[in-house]
Amino acid sequence: MKFSFERAGFGIRAIAGIVDWGIVIIPIGILIYMFTGETNLSWTQGLVFTVPYSIYKTVTPVYWSGQLIGKKIVGIKVTKIDGSKLTLYDMFIREIIGIVVLGFLTFGLSTIVSGFMVLLREDKRAIHDLLASTFVKREKI
Repeated sequence: MKFSFERAGFGIRAIAGIVDWGIVIIPIGILIYMFTGETNLSWTQGLVFTVPYSIYKTVTPVYWSGQLIGKKIVGIKVTKIDGSKLTLYDMFIREIIGIVVLGFLTFGLSTIVSGFMVLLREDKRAIHDLLASTFVKREKI
């Protein structure tokens, strides 16, 4: 099947994710270390990482035309299948329900399955993309 946009594959999406993770998580880790002097994290401190990162990944694409900093750097963006503008609801379903909640409930199995879906499916859509009716496309640079 021929798509009207070039779909972003696993590698480029992974690179964008690593960049975003570093931009948000590393500074939070440094702040925690500065205030506590500890490098070991309890589960409650882990929430200090998860909550801001999840908010960043949910809210930012709504206002930045489907992009986070990592996606912008590598030239990809989240897009609705029907071409309409992303909403906060779309991103909540995609990021919070499709990644965080589903990942937690399946002990990470859904994350592994999603990775294989992006690798193997012609449309390069993961579980969270299917739930939110989105896909990730390459931008023309």
